[in-house]
Amino acid sequence: MNEHRSINEIREKLEIELGEQLNALISSAHALNVKAAAKFDSSIQPAAFHLVRWLYSYGPTNAAALAESTAMDRSSVSRLIKQLQALGYVKREASPNDGRGVVLSLTDDGQQKMIDALKEKESVYYERLLDWKDIELHDFIQTLRRFNGFRS
Repeated sequence: MNEHRSINEIREKLEIELGEQLNALISSAHALNVKAAAKFDSSIQPAAFHLVRWLYSYGPTNAAALAESTAMDRSSVSRLIKQLQALGYVKREASPNDGRGVVLSLTDDGQQKMIDALKEKESVYYERLLDWKDIELHDFIQTLRRFNGFRS
């Protein structure tokens, strides 16, 4: 019985340590996102940068899908998109599938500014991985995929 409790205590300590490391990762990623957002355009809100980042990663979409995908309400997305459009980062075009619908996408300027903003963020991660062997990086990726609910 003592041995069983000891195993549970070890597991509990490991889970706490995992939580600490995940918190450190989330905090670090957030700090890097804030820096990338400021590099992109210091006049916009982080939520606006989040929309630009989503459009960069996943491509053109409509406002409703963008709101749902980013867990933001439609009125906020609409307001932020208007700001991004006025700054020349986002464009609105008629949907090719439905002439009444509107598709949002990044302008060339928005695309280039996002690339520049992400280079700094990526360089921090790449620097941390410089001395990792390929197999270590591969194993880490596979472990993260499994943790995130994806199968290899």
